[in-house]
Amino acid sequence: MSDPEEVEVEAPEEIEEEPEFARPVGEEMAEDTTMEDAINAYKKIFESKELTDDERAELDKKIKQMETREVIDMDPVHVIIEIPLAGKGKIAIGPPNLTRFEKARILGARALQLSQGAPPFIAIPSDARTSLDIALKELEEFAIPIVIKRRLPNGDYQNVPIDYFN
Repeated sequence: MSDPEEVEVEAPEEIEEEPEFARPVGEEMAEDTTMEDAINAYKKIFESKELTDDERAELDKKIKQMETREVIDMDPVHVIIEIPLAGKGKIAIGPPNLTRFEKARILGARALQLSQGAPPFIAIPSDARTSLDIALKELEEFAIPIVIKRRLPNGDYQNVPIDYFN
């Protein structure tokens, strides 16, 4: 290393590790081998110890069940639907009353509207000092014409008018 132009680099040794469920080199790979691989892995778990005849029969029975199962390649596409209301007080999604999050969002939005000059839906109470007090009073009297949209994780939803809540 006397010459600064000459750089000496050591190449790392390449280690070829064979995967646990590798196929022999000459063997053709089938289109869908996932079921075979799953069955082989399942066998390997139980065959790590000596099996009795009953345990062997039980293992074979479970493997047969695995082979005859229907394999679902792709989930069917879910069409999002609106769940209809059955009547007042018959809310299918969520609790029968407003959650604290729904209440906070409604109050915040309505207080903002009132502070920007929107007309109130009720007579302004004498004890109201802020737009939030007026919004709270409107919500308590169900005077705000608003619909809450509650969603399920699969996308289905239900639109619930505010006066349907307890």
